[in-house]
Amino acid sequence: MKTIVISGGTDGMGKALAMEYLGRGDTVVVLGRDAAKGAVFGEAGRATFIQADLGLIARNREVVERITTTFPVVDALVLCARHFRSTRAETAEGIESTFALEYLSRYLLSHGLAAALSRAERPVVVNVSGPGVTKPEIRWHDLSLTRGYDGVAAQMQAGRANDLLGVAFAAEHAASGISTVLLNPGGVSTSFSGEYDTATAAHVQALKRYGKPVEEGIVPIIARIDDPPPEPLSAFVEGRRIAATGPGFEPAAANRLAEVTRGLLADERRRRGTHG
Repeated sequence: MKTIVISGGTDGMGKALAMEYLGRGDTVVVLGRDAAKGAVFGEAGRATFIQADLGLIARNREVVERITTTFPVVDALVLCARHFRSTRAETAEGIESTFALEYLSRYLLSHGLAAALSRAERPVVVNVSGPGVTKPEIRWHDLSLTRGYDGVAAQMQAGRANDLLGVAFAAEHAASGISTVLLNPGGVSTSFSGEYDTATAAHVQALKRYGKPVEEGIVPIIARIDDPPPEPLSAFVEGRRIAATGPGFEPAAANRLAEVTRGLLADERRRRGTHG
């Protein structure tokens, strides 16, 4: 039996994946912000729900500590948590919310659980993001998008950051046997968690009408969990493999983002130390 950790596991594809693997008899750790939605997992055997605002660096660190204390071996980490914002917002730690939730959380969970993953027979990290989609360059001098914020641009930047996270993580942990998978599930009628302006809300409703059912959308994710690719890094659009090289996957950009991220996390730790 496997132990699977799913961020964003109380809605949409994350919830469907959790129920799939619980039904198989596996142990599933679900991470989510909403306690009411997480309560359903209290009725399911082998399920652990951890309520957490994953937009907060400190909370991710606490979650990692709890998971690794309870589950020394993790077979799969599935990163699904997303929340769209038409209007720019910052977390309590002063970081733009989309970047914090959709990139920093995935960085912290991936690296924080790497040791537990490395103890599994065929460990895999499935980052449900957007490989195969052309994305703009990282705004290196304005990561928090203080100028010209746009909700779609914020998610596109987070998506590009996740492509680069995959490149850097796979290189750093190549000897551990962890398979990192960047996966674009295509158009899926999932929960679309978010706070939308009128125009964007209308677009989301269209996506819900015409997107694939969640049960179909999770099929390529299940395939990667059940049979992780042998190489350290791979990318898929729905069930089709694409090259995780070339534009969008540049090692130099991945290393630069990793360095910037480590600095940002160190700054946050120092601030917490200063303020008790």
